[in-house]
Amino acid sequence: MAEHSIRVVNARVVTPSGTITGGIAASDGKITAVGSNSSLPEAEQTIDAEGNYLIPGIICPHNHMGISRYEHDYHTQYELDMETETKACLAGGVTSFFTFLLQEEPYVPDMDFFVDTGEQESYIDFGFHAIVHQDHHVDEIDDLAAEGIRSFKLFFNMYKTSAPELGIGHSDAGRVYTVLKKTAEMENAVVMFHAENDDLGPVKVEEIKAEGRDDLSAWADASPGISQAMQIEQIGMLTEHTGATTYVVHNSMEETVDALGRYNERGVSIHGETLPSFLANHCEDEDVGLWGKISPPIGYKKDQEALWKALRNGTFDHVGTDHCPYQLEFKGPRDGSVWEAPPGDQGLQTFLPLMLSEGVNKNRISMERMVEVCSTNNAKRFGIYPRKGALVEGADADAVIVDLKKEFTVDEDYLYGLDNRWCSAFGRELTGAPTHTIKGGELVVEDNDVLTEGGIGSYLPRYEDGVPVTE
Repeated sequence: MAEHSIRVVNARVVTPSGTITGGIAASDGKITAVGSNSSLPEAEQTIDAEGNYLIPGIICPHNHMGISRYEHDYHTQYELDMETETKACLAGGVTSFFTFLLQEEPYVPDMDFFVDTGEQESYIDFGFHAIVHQDHHVDEIDDLAAEGIRSFKLFFNMYKTSAPELGIGHSDAGRVYTVLKKTAEMENAVVMFHAENDDLGPVKVEEIKAEGRDDLSAWADASPGISQAMQIEQIGMLTEHTGATTYVVHNSMEETVDALGRYNERGVSIHGETLPSFLANHCEDEDVGLWGKISPPIGYKKDQEALWKALRNGTFDHVGTDHCPYQLEFKGPRDGSVWEAPPGDQGLQTFLPLMLSEGVNKNRISMERMVEVCSTNNAKRFGIYPRKGALVEGADADAVIVDLKKEFTVDEDYLYGLDNRWCSAFGRELTGAPTHTIKGGELVVEDNDVLTEGGIGSYLPRYEDGVPVTE
């Protein structure tokens, strides 16, 4: 009887040391062999990759379970989303993610709920970032670290007046400094920032509205690239001053590339992330419409190309989704008013397909670099590497076979999730998709058909030495 549960053969395997021809084998949820076909042990199940790529499971570092408060309270919506959205993840080749905790009350008393509910509902492994937007959240940072959370998000000079439905309190420079100073002394801690200026924003909104404009480019002009760059300048200075590690989420415009690049050249530990929503769309694309309303906004074509270049040259080292699950009734029709809808896109299931179709297949990024920015670097930054993010012996057996020639349409038949009737890429024909997803050494998705039930995900706590290695 074979000692290994599964193996993949005839693949182009993307490993940290390069792409090889062969496959992997796994037993008890762990990768036990990586190499040529002839070197792999026999297994109970063999999957023939037919010459396609085999990559580590994608890791989304940025999404918001429970963000929609229109029908349910936060905890109820979190529970629902941890089932529906993680199923969409698995179908799209995302095998782990980090989601943001967001409530006004302290987090520590509710950690058992967040962890236990997640493990009961989730299809994927998960960790948390805590949004620090009240003074008592600052006070519980050390206790959150003891609970396995070492990444904290601040809305620096943002959400003072805009989007009150999100229930987020903004942070001033004093709170930012306090959190950076505290985390600078904490092993593997990261402080994440939404970089937009909510002093400039309301003035620009009224200016654009007065011009009678109401489309995606109006939304882009209401929060221009300097709005993000202004905040990055201050974040960079405070990061340098405190010696902390910071991470600017969802950069969408050319000005952010310049700002982050200058601090990187000075050796400041500030890191940049962008989104497939920004890489695959621009604000003058009429097919995107209201479903592309995100905060910060999708930029122009020049911004889009600047973001791809930043991924290639290392100015940005991370890609996430900022997935915000809303029902269509609350997001609004595609041709609706940009001034009335909540910001946010649904992008977990299309994360990998968009990076393949718009990136790899259009020669904007190599397959190897795509794996780095969508999996490996995210695992490293948030303390779960090499258990996650690499096809190496001893790692969790999370892997995805991708077919760069597979064509499909992003529609209701393809999409899972809370609401499968909308996303910025809805209706688009893509080339390049995952065909098989393996999680923990089990085949869980084949040709977009999810073969497992929820409740197979595990919490990924992160401590001084990173995530515990499971036996």
